[in-house]
Amino acid sequence: MAVKQISIFVENKEGRIKKAIDTLAKENINIRALSIADTTKYGILRLIVSDNEKAIEALEKDGFIVKENEVIILAVPDEPNGLNSTLEVFDEKGINLEYLYAFVSNKTDEAIVVMRLENMEKAIEALGESNVKILDENDIKDL
Repeated sequence: MAVKQISIFVENKEGRIKKAIDTLAKENINIRALSIADTTKYGILRLIVSDNEKAIEALEKDGFIVKENEVIILAVPDEPNGLNSTLEVFDEKGINLEYLYAFVSNKTDEAIVVMRLENMEKAIEALGESNVKILDENDIKDL
């Protein structure tokens, strides 16, 4: 059960992230989760949003380079070692984790983790075998 994420390439200059967020706000697009990775010249703003198609169209119209890809969103125990117990599933199956970001919500006792893995199909299968709670787009709308 993969979820679509958008990645926005932004110059590492004052105001560029704000401009991207303003673009989404003008279109009434809700950001459910975000992460940014940066270098000296550019950054990648990764977002889970309420409407990918509308977001991509608006951002590209505003001059941003946008890519859509799949991620897995998990609910993990919000306690010490909660994430590590989930990561062990990938270690056991030899699945490479490319990146992750996480957040908590006051609507659940679990931490929410967004992951991009080298082999998404194998990861979903391994998580299913391990009874890890995989969330879909409907689940995250309620968080």
